[in-house]
Formats: sequence, C-alpha cells, structure tokens
Amino acid sequence: MRTRRTFSAEFKARVVLDVLSGARSPAEICRQHRLSPQLLNNWKRQLVDSAAKVFEREAGSVEAQRMAELERMVGRLTLQLEIAKKASSILASPQDGNGSLP
Repeated sequence: MRTRRTFSAEFKARVVLDVLSGARSPAEICRQHRLSPQLLNNWKRQLVDSAAKVFEREAGSVEAQRMAELERMVGRLTLQLEIAKKASSILASPQDGNGSLP
C-alpha cells in the first residue's frame, strides 16, 4: 500500500507562485513534481481565496499600533490628572504663616 505524500505550505506556495507568475507552465510543474493537475488547481484556489487575509493582518497590526498609542496617551493623561489633583489639594489646604499645616 502506498502512503500519501505530504507537502509543506512553503512548497505549495512556491509551486503555485511559479505557475501564477508564468515562470513555468502548470503541466511542466505537474510533471516535475509528479502532481495531479487537480491538486495544483486546488492549491491555486486555496492561495487565491486566502490572499485577502494577508492584507487583513496588516490592517490589524496598524489598528493594534493605534490602540497601543491611545492606551499610552490615556495612561499619560491619567498620570497628569492625578498630579493636578494632588497639587490642587495641597494649594487649597489652609497653611499657617511659615508654610506648614496647622
């Protein structure tokens, strides 16, 4: 009994990109790697269908960067607010003539 061959994702991508770029014909690649044309077509369809996900990840990273920037800004503003509250309470408290509290 023959065992099924397994192919890495890198191999599949390289083979499909060779076909899509026109570097080699599908028939030539199928002969060279002993692949069925149907298998190669399935790989092409999978690559084309999932190509949009590559760009979604990039947009997600831009969103993540923006989120991190906003979180840093919120942290900075919170710290400034706490400092302002402390300064306000110190300035509003009654003091005697030498600057100490009664």
